[in-house]
Amino acid sequence: MKRLIGLLLVFTMAFALVSWGGGTVITATEGDNLAESIALFEEAIESMETTDGQLLMPAPIEKEFPDRPEDPDALPEDDAGRYYDMEYVGWDATEKSPDIPESPADGSIGKRVIVIVHGDHAWTTAYERGFKMAGEALGMTIDVWSPNWDQALQDQLIDRAINEEPDAIALIPLSAENATQQFRKITMAGIPAFGTNTLTTSDAMQYMIAWTGPDDWAQMRQLSEKMAEALGGEGGVAYITHNVGTSPYYSRTFGPITQFAEHYPDIKTLDIQSPGFEAAQCKQIVSDWISRFGDDLTGIFLADDAPQATGTIDAIKEAGREDIIVVAAGNSKTGQDLVKSGDIAVINYQSAEADAGLSARTIASWFNGETVLNVGYLMTDMITEENVDSFYPTQW
Repeated sequence: MKRLIGLLLVFTMAFALVSWGGGTVITATEGDNLAESIALFEEAIESMETTDGQLLMPAPIEKEFPDRPEDPDALPEDDAGRYYDMEYVGWDATEKSPDIPESPADGSIGKRVIVIVHGDHAWTTAYERGFKMAGEALGMTIDVWSPNWDQALQDQLIDRAINEEPDAIALIPLSAENATQQFRKITMAGIPAFGTNTLTTSDAMQYMIAWTGPDDWAQMRQLSEKMAEALGGEGGVAYITHNVGTSPYYSRTFGPITQFAEHYPDIKTLDIQSPGFEAAQCKQIVSDWISRFGDDLTGIFLADDAPQATGTIDAIKEAGREDIIVVAAGNSKTGQDLVKSGDIAVINYQSAEADAGLSARTIASWFNGETVLNVGYLMTDMITEENVDSFYPTQW
């Protein structure tokens, strides 16, 4: 870390030297900046860590994809092939829009990146922190803007970002349906566009240089396997989803549903609800489920391990139904504490800081002239009562 700080100081001084005579800025040559950026990159990806001691900028994971079904929409809702275009979006996107900018190949040092997220949340705070940590380590200036879950405002922020002409724009789209026009607008303005965290559609992928983020479908299948094990391979499961229309809505609902249908046919879906992220609303839904389904309700699958989990556990305890198996996506402090106490069986490790760090790494690689993956996934793990202590302190 000390060496990295030293490199940053040296490169900053080399990048911009001010002449006392006329106030003229003398910048480093492109070749110098590229060489310095590459050296900084190689040091940063090995030395920078997240607040929970993991790599901040891990290498992207490349994944093979199976053949596409002839007609995914014709398949039933509990068939994984129906969601092929959502799960494997972009892996075969070898043809990009001819308007995609070419890499300047002049280094990441001195570049400005505007990151437009989806909304305010404790996870987003950790994500922003990770992006700024990574950006600083790579010599880039990072500005993070939030529309607070408002689609119209996110569109306005994209227009504002384009007008400011940054070196790149990274976007977490609020809706997969709107992502194509958003990324197309950025690309047509001549600004490099990068997708991050939330998957879009195949149409949108042609207008971005790369997408990075969690392999939510694979993670949810792993989480499903843990839940099936805890349920003994049978039971009734209800789902509280992510925001409808987003990629996590589909992966965190139909990832487990399709996994159970294929491997555990005796695990049935009882209900699916989308109350958002208010604990009180989640508590009411779970209370209603307990009254409605009685002993048939043996498992609850949550898209969030913070407010959704708090409301769910409150309802379960008030009803005296601690026998219900609960699993959740995410690893907030709330979720990890609930795993440690035994209230939640399993959550998945998904680093908000490393999610951002992977995006920053990819953007810097592109500025440095490197070829980047169309889609690069983030590493993951499962957190249980047995290993939860190794994931403290939490990021959010």
